[in-house]
Amino acid sequence: MLPAATTPPFSFAEGALFLIDKPEGWTSFDVVNKLRWKIRKRLGVKKFKVGHAGTLDPMATGLLSLCVGKWTKRLQELEGMDKEYTGTIRLGATTPSYDAETEIDETYPTGHLDLPLLQRAAAQFIGPIEQLPPVYSAIKVDGQPLYKRARRGEKVTVQPRAVRVDRFDLHNFTGETVDFTVTCGKGTYIRSLAYDLGQAVDSGGHLVALRRTAVGPYRIEDAWQLDDLLDAIGDPA
Repeated sequence: MLPAATTPPFSFAEGALFLIDKPEGWTSFDVVNKLRWKIRKRLGVKKFKVGHAGTLDPMATGLLSLCVGKWTKRLQELEGMDKEYTGTIRLGATTPSYDAETEIDETYPTGHLDLPLLQRAAAQFIGPIEQLPPVYSAIKVDGQPLYKRARRGEKVTVQPRAVRVDRFDLHNFTGETVDFTVTCGKGTYIRSLAYDLGQAVDSGGHLVALRRTAVGPYRIEDAWQLDDLLDAIGDPA
């Protein structure tokens, strides 16, 4: 297990792992670029390696693991770790992206739904499963990310992928939304779980909130707020 950098001074030359609570509205690359800029400024260098493990969509918040310097070679190790998420699914409606980033394209009845029905449906997605990723995803087909083709209105064919879901707990059903906790293996799309849950109960579903709370042994409680980390790195002496 790589030790996470929790207090300055930081050993940039030897490499470090930073756990960051990604803000809503930021891409994962926004966070990488901001941290890289700060470290380059602090060290007075033109180039410095910074990479992240496990992309979070812009609307999502939570644990983003960033390696700097020599430790960028360990990113694949972090990417393979199990993940934990919490969030909210809106029922009775679908969107092309399976989340709130695109407009609702179809609505469905919800009067027949209750929490026990939803929980029984969620149970069928636990274990090794075949999952269809969203067409709005970074998966590449013929060298191009699917989301670019989807935005151009092209017809996109997505192949199912083998993933693993260890936990899919539902609670706080309001009649229109339901909260969840998911633990899963690498490559699982929570947006697809939201969509598939809606289909399984003869309704619709899409993701309206998502927060990553753990990556392997690392917890969100140990993560830096981005502004606090930038302040801790400081300016050139």
